[in-house]
This record gives sequence, C-alpha cells and structure tokens, in this order.
Amino acid sequence: MKAYSDPAALRDALETAWSIDSSTRWTKDVPARGQCGVTALVVQDLFGGDILKTPTAQGTHFYNRVGGHRVDLTASQFDAPVAYEDRPASRAEALADTSPAQYDALRSRL
Repeated sequence: MKAYSDPAALRDALETAWSIDSSTRWTKDVPARGQCGVTALVVQDLFGGDILKTPTAQGTHFYNRVGGHRVDLTASQFDAPVAYEDRPASRAEALADTSPAQYDALRSRL
C-alpha cells in the first residue's frame, strides 16, 4: 500500500481503488456505496486514529477520527448529509461490515 500525506490525498486514490471486489454494493455511478467499513479500516491503517460509527437508514455507517477531525471518505454514497453521532467502533465491528477478502482487495489496489 502506498503512503499518503493525509486523508484528503487518499480520497482521489479511493475513487479508482473501490470496486466490486472491495464491496458487493459498489456501483460505477456511486463508487463509495458499501465501502465505509473497509475504507475506515484502511484509513486507520494509514493514519491511525479511531473508527467511529453512526446509524443510518441504510445501516451502520463507519468512518474515522484522525488528529481530532472527523474523516468520512465515503459520505458521497448518501443522498443527504449524515447526522453524525460519532459513536466509538472497533476494527472488529468495521471488519464485520466487510470481509477479509474485500479488505485485502482494497489494500492491494492502493
């Protein structure tokens, strides 16, 4: 996995790295769909920080807190702004939202 200077630099790379291999809900029109758990894991791998979660109509949404700032690189999957609750989550919870194979697929494409 390549090194990235900050989460914003990672955002562009994710647009091309996300695929049906990293989430079965991925679509060409909405590449961030279903990528929240796997992306939260990768963001934590690269930048440390915490994994957070918020309930949404589509289910639990995972994202990160890095350097005291909320980092949600998959927010574009939603039609409306997320009402963040910033509940603590674990890596195990985020991994339960994806699979080891999907995690490996995203990491290898980055």
